Amino acid sequence: MTALALLASAGLIVIAAVHLLWALGYWWPIKDETELARAVVGTKGIEKMPNAAACSMVVVALLFAAAWPWFPDGALKSLGLLGIAFVFQIRAAVAYAPFWKRNSPEQPFRRLDETYFAPLCIGFGVIFMILAARSFS
Repeated sequence: MTALALLASAGLIVIAAVHLLWALGYWWPIKDETELARAVVGTKGIEKMPNAAACSMVVVALLFAAAWPWFPDGALKSLGLLGIAFVFQIRAAVAYAPFWKRNSPEQPFRRLDETYFAPLCIGFGVIFMILAARSFS
């Protein structure tokens, strides 16, 4: 289980670091802000990246999720792992929902969301479900 926890934590820390770069106004991996916003946000007509506060909130959430598997065993840890798994699975499912497709039609986000972002969320969700199941037992 330590390997799964390490994999999840490392992956989430990397994703948090990218969001931190965006919070600081560093557009990576696409240097053009409008193109980056179309790739990672995808809402209709988007031209600017979300503000620093929004990106920072994502950083905090991702770092909490990365740290959660390392909390001491107990009911809070188990329920937290289950909650994190649920959030990732909902995010993955939403990527394929018609309302989400209407709300975020910009390319390349639409393609990236269905091809990479949602499957990545499924993977994290499964890992956190396994960690939660092991934590409950």
